Amino acid sequence: MAVPKSKVSKARGNKRFASNYKVAVPTLVECPQCHEKKQAHRVCAKCGYYDGKQVIDMTVAENND
Repeated sequence: MAVPKSKVSKARGNKRFASNYKVAVPTLVECPQCHEKKQAHRVCAKCGYYDGKQVIDMTVAENND
């Protein structure tokens, strides 16, 4: 029967599971319209294009600011 030789401290045990909670950096890709960096599968914040189509009219968005 497998029995631990000694107690594992809380700090040592918690270190073992800490690697599961690391935050991943989002992947950035180049927008094909304006060539700015943007997140993949998101509307470009600079030009308002997604998948080759204009989704957000940026001229109206700039006037509201």
